[in-house]
Amino acid sequence: MIKIAYASENDVSRIVEIMQDALTPIWTSDAFLSEMRKSDSLFMVALRDDNIIGFAIIRQVGDDGELLQIAVDKSARRCGIGDLLMEAVLKYAVESKHQSVFLEVRCSNDAAVKLYEKHGFEPVRTRKDYYNDPVEDALIMMKRVKEWSE
Repeated sequence: MIKIAYASENDVSRIVEIMQDALTPIWTSDAFLSEMRKSDSLFMVALRDDNIIGFAIIRQVGDDGELLQIAVDKSARRCGIGDLLMEAVLKYAVESKHQSVFLEVRCSNDAAVKLYEKHGFEPVRTRKDYYNDPVEDALIMMKRVKEWSE
């Protein structure tokens, strides 16, 4: 059974391991700890048998949310963990009365783009040469979540 929980500082080393295999650029442990301590960020982990197999971070930016990171351990991919994390992120956005949630993704990351589209995100624009190593454009995606007032 998969459980979504709040991340703690003790989780950071495992989160860095997952990120190193899943995302670029890599955040440092200090960057994760700094984000975790911010009052306007929500940091969640996906647990299977008390082992961290994924994580997501959303930060409030004005009336919106920004999905900063989402990643799943390679051994747990294609099992619905990303869906569970996205559902938790979007539930938080609705409860926090965000207007929209934005995110950036590498244009070549088809699996991530499909996950975001599945959860109602739509392309807004691209940012040329946004990513390094390798240099690549970022696709900016958005989902309106203003359900709380409708």
